[in-house]
Amino acid sequence: MNISATRLDFDESMMWVDLSDGRKLGVPLAYFPRLLRATPEQRLQYEMSGNGTGLHWEALDEDISVEGLLMGIGDQTQGRSLAA
Repeated sequence: MNISATRLDFDESMMWVDLSDGRKLGVPLAYFPRLLRATPEQRLQYEMSGNGTGLHWEALDEDISVEGLLMGIGDQTQGRSLAA
């Protein structure tokens, strides 16, 4: 897959991902409990990895792939502790 993230924005309930092909993807924060519980400042402390194919929040221990977002895949840690 050659589609990557170019920018992220957030509102109270959504993460907005600008994609390299011109689309803007809206993802409910409820898909990712760590991001949902994070402060707005913590959400903005992300890094793009793999030329934008991955999104990483060091302080939140959260990693999200753009490919997974496009497939509608949310948090994959169900059943594991999400406590920080």
